[in-house]
Amino acid sequence: MVFGFAQALANNFIAVRILVTNDDGIASEGLHVLARAMRPHGEVCVVAPDSEYSGAGAAIGPLHLTQPQVRPVEISGIDTAWSVAGPPALCVMFARLGAFGDVDLVVSGINPGANVGRSVYHSGTVGAALTARHANIPSLAVSQHVTDFDVEGQSWEQAIVGQKWHAAAEVASTVVESMFDDNIGDSPVINVNVPNLELDEIKGWRFTELGTQPPRAVERVDLEPSDTDDGSFKVSMAWGDEVVQPPEFDTGAVLNGEVSVTYLSRITAIVPPANSNVGRALEGLIRNK
Repeated sequence: MVFGFAQALANNFIAVRILVTNDDGIASEGLHVLARAMRPHGEVCVVAPDSEYSGAGAAIGPLHLTQPQVRPVEISGIDTAWSVAGPPALCVMFARLGAFGDVDLVVSGINPGANVGRSVYHSGTVGAALTARHANIPSLAVSQHVTDFDVEGQSWEQAIVGQKWHAAAEVASTVVESMFDDNIGDSPVINVNVPNLELDEIKGWRFTELGTQPPRAVERVDLEPSDTDDGSFKVSMAWGDEVVQPPEFDTGAVLNGEVSVTYLSRITAIVPPANSNVGRALEGLIRNK
C-alpha cells in the first residue's frame, strides 16, 4: 500500500476497512473510544471478545472442542460491531478468513496497562495484532499505562477510572494516519504504549527497543491452602516495585512520560550452532533404529 489513509480516501483510491478489537472485552470503554477515533480513517468494524481475555496472547482456543458464538452488538458511534465467544486472536482469525468482510488494517486496544517488555509474549492485545500478520494485514496494538495500579485496597476497576483514553486514541489516530506512508517492507506490526497523561503533559515520543521486563512484574508466587477439603491451594501473587529501565526501551520510555513506538518483527529461526550436539544426538538416534 503506497498511499496514507487520508490521501487514499481523499482521492478515492481505496475504501479502507479497519477491524478494531481488544482483549478486555466488547464492553471496554477503551475499545469504544479507540473505535470512534478510527472512523475518520475508514469504515470501522468492531469484533471483540464477549468477555475479558487479558493474557491470552495469540491463543485461538480449542476449536476442535468449541463452537464459538458470534453476536451483533450496539456501540455508540459505530455502525457494525460483533462479540465473539473467544480470545482476540480468534476474532482476527475469523475476520481474516472473511467472516466480517474485507479487512485492510487491524487496530487492537486501548488496553489499560502497558504492554511492554516480556509482557508482549502474553498480551492478548499484541496477540491480535500479530495474528493479523499471518494474512499480511498491517496492525497496530495500543496500550496505556495505569498509574494507580499499586494503591492499597483498590480494585482494578477503580484503578482505571482515571484512564485518559482520549489521549491514547489521538496518538493511535496519528499513527494510523501516517503508518502506510513509511515503506518498511514487511506488513508492519506496531506496538504503541502511551502514558496515562493528557497530550500536553506527555514529554515526547521515541522509537524504542523491546525491553526485558514489564513496568511491574510478579515478584513471588506462594501456594496457600484453600478453604475447601479437597487438598487444593490458592495462588497468592506478590507484585514487585516498578522497574526502572533506560528510555530507549519501551518500558523506560513510558515510565518517563513518553509515547513508545516499537516495530515488532516476525518470529524467525536462528542459525543452529556448528557441529551441534543436538544434531549428533538425533543422528545417533535415527541411525540406530
